[in-house]
Amino acid sequence: MDKTSTEHFALLAKNIKQWGNDLGFQQIGISDINIAPHNTHLEKWLSNQFHGEMTYMERNLDKRNAPEALEPKTFRIITARMDYLPPGVELIPPLAQPEKAYISRYALGRDYHKLMRKRLATLAKKIEKQETGRFFRAFVDSAPALEKAFAEKSGLGWIGKNTLLINKQAGSWFFLGEIYTDLPLPIDTPAKDHCGSCSACIDICPTDAIIGPKQLDARRCISYLTIELRTAIPEQLRPLIGNRIYGCDDCQTVCPWNQFAQSTDEKDFHPRNDFDDVTLLSLFQWSHDDFMSRTEGSPIRRIGYACWLRNIAVALGNAPCNGAIKSALENKITENLELKDEEQDMVKEHINWALNRH
Repeated sequence: MDKTSTEHFALLAKNIKQWGNDLGFQQIGISDINIAPHNTHLEKWLSNQFHGEMTYMERNLDKRNAPEALEPKTFRIITARMDYLPPGVELIPPLAQPEKAYISRYALGRDYHKLMRKRLATLAKKIEKQETGRFFRAFVDSAPALEKAFAEKSGLGWIGKNTLLINKQAGSWFFLGEIYTDLPLPIDTPAKDHCGSCSACIDICPTDAIIGPKQLDARRCISYLTIELRTAIPEQLRPLIGNRIYGCDDCQTVCPWNQFAQSTDEKDFHPRNDFDDVTLLSLFQWSHDDFMSRTEGSPIRRIGYACWLRNIAVALGNAPCNGAIKSALENKITENLELKDEEQDMVKEHINWALNRH
């Protein structure tokens, strides 16, 4: 590019970052499309079967490893991050109250996918007005893409020992989304790793799922067990789950960099259904219709009613014994849960396990 073009695209990149900020993103970064070291890491992770039943991770590896295989015109990746931690939400106390339900803080409010994708599409349209005829495509977990790799290359943070992206000024309580484009924008400086000798996330993991720095065995991860897994939770891991019924934040909660995390002003991410302070028993009493209506617009809906009951049954089995819990478990096992036979069998097996714990 000549000097005029260089200056033009440098100014455009600056404007894109400001437009992104105006749309509610906390930071925008720009990277090239070469993520070769991350491809090697992914292939090793898959070969070790650490992905469990997430077979979708095995598919479209060519597109995951090379953005231009997904979209041939891609030359740059614009990555955005958006904070999601609601103000005033407690992190550790709910885990110390075994009768309460712990739901990962990213899932307390509205599902972020549509919100972020709409904002990214708006940003892309704004850029397109300046650069007509160019290619743009926005993604938020909607394509085979190694988003943390692009985020790290674009300076939004580094991939920490817990495998999450960590930002020096903002911790890790944020979502990521991308715009693939053919614009020859200047790229940002990749972030440096600042985990140092800290091992807090590895030490705190309830199920020892973080088997080494940046090495996660998803088959042991509570987020995988309660969200991705659609079959029975391995019995030996159930007591370690505690009252976590949807996801786990332990490795984020103890991360020293999260002292710098900012709470979000996005009201869509604020808690619904008292998910930040609700008892296991009240959630366990939901009917199938209750679940469908109360999780409308929530990421929780994707696990389905059967896994919802499965997860709560495990948490109730881990709670201190009392008559109300025992009665609730006994009543639920006799109900017609409006599930497929195999789902009903799975739920009842977990309820029986919980009853045996009492």
